[in-house]
Order: sequence, then C-alpha cells, then structure tokens
Amino acid sequence: QVQLVESGGGLVQTGDSLRLSCVASGRTFSTYVMGWFRQAPGKEREFVATITQSGINTYYASSVKGRFTISRDNAKNTLYLQMNSLKPEDTAVYYCAARRLGTISSSRNEYNYWGQGTQVTVSS
Repeated sequence: QVQLVESGGGLVQTGDSLRLSCVASGRTFSTYVMGWFRQAPGKEREFVATITQSGINTYYASSVKGRFTISRDNAKNTLYLQMNSLKPEDTAVYYCAARRLGTISSSRNEYNYWGQGTQVTVSS
C-alpha cells in the first residue's frame, strides 16, 4: 500500500512554468513505476507522462513532449513534473499514480494507487 499526495498546482499565465510534486508514503517507492495523469472538466482522465523505477526511462504524451519533464528522487520518495511553456489546454486536475508491477504504461487501468490531485489553471 502506498499513499500519494500531490502539490504545486496553481493559477498561471500562458507560457509560465510550474513544478508539481508527489510525495509517497512507505519504504517501497523505488519499486513502483510512477505516472502523471490529468483530467479536464467534462473529459476523461488522460495520460501525461510515466517513469521507470530507476528513473532512467520515461515516456510522454505527444501533447506535452518537449514541454514537460517527469523525474523522481527515490531517496525523498518524491515524483516531479516540471511543466514549461504552459498553455490554456493544459488546464486540468493533475494526478500522480503508482504501478506496483510491470513497466511504464500510458494506461490508467494499469496503475494501482492514485493521489487526490492538484489543480493547474492556465489563463490566456
């Protein structure tokens, strides 16, 4: 069992940057594949980025590739999402998620644990 708590969201303008954090409880953070997902009002939750247990391999949605960077610090039990060049279409609640088994995945059904989410709003 792992509990996830996101932070770092807020209201920013187009072109600004934000860094989201997700702190995990427990001693097994380094064994989980981690991911970021987001959900805009009236839309389904969608994949943003994922990272392997070691942090070496990452994978991004095409809509954020080149603007967002996922990383992790296993010593601090923390997952990050650096978001640059933000656009109004990035507005959503952002969730971190942990996958107990397997490798990186863009499918939300493959993740076992979820945080409560943090709101990101980008004004035009």
